[in-house]
Amino acid sequence: MSTRAIRYLQQQRIAFDKVEYEHLEKGAEFASLATGFPLARTVKTLVVATGPKRFALALVTGDRQLDLKLLARALGVKKAEMAAAEAAERLTGYHVGGISPFGLRQANLPVVMDEAVLAAPEILINAGQRGTMLRMAPQDVCAALKCTVAAVSLA
Repeated sequence: MSTRAIRYLQQQRIAFDKVEYEHLEKGAEFASLATGFPLARTVKTLVVATGPKRFALALVTGDRQLDLKLLARALGVKKAEMAAAEAAERLTGYHVGGISPFGLRQANLPVVMDEAVLAAPEILINAGQRGTMLRMAPQDVCAALKCTVAAVSLA
């Protein structure tokens, strides 16, 4: 199955491998177990609110917790908080549990990649549909999304 994220990557000629699994529950931990891919290399795409009608994405490995204060500092805003599920789905066009940073409904959201993501040679990141992930180089993700790289997570 092709998603907006997959079509975006194909149009941009960015290398990836599609990894599918039976989606029984949301979350990086389940995706990691279901695919046999390490949790420290399975990336969550988190939608955060940074002000009235202002949002950003944070990319963090599944074994780490997003630190909203560090994220706010990296984005140069006073405060960041997790976006409501409805807002996240409206902005991205994807369902929670399947949110991909690629092919978003609302383009031009700033993206912050936690520096720990770059430590792995390959990562798994959501393809825009529950049960479908993309295996790719974190440097390709960073370049495609023009990410700001910063330490925004805690172990």
